[in-house]
Amino acid sequence: MTGAAKYREVIVEKLAARAPSSSICPSDVARELGDEHWRDLMQPVRDAAQQLVDAGTVIITQGSETVDLATAKGPIRIRRGPRFS
Repeated sequence: MTGAAKYREVIVEKLAARAPSSSICPSDVARELGDEHWRDLMQPVRDAAQQLVDAGTVIITQGSETVDLATAKGPIRIRRGPRFS
């Protein structure tokens, strides 16, 4: 399994383990997979989240607003999207 596939898998697993209205932070995934080097995984995790956005599996939010990850500034959250299953 490639790094990106693993990141996508963990994103989906973490969301599935929470209430449908809940969200996760990309750092939740990075910390689980990267131990003390988790910060190095932040961009790859965000890239994996974008792949899931493109598939409709997740959405990216800031506060209650859905945002475009490419232009988002500051902290983001990952939530279930319309095709999450």
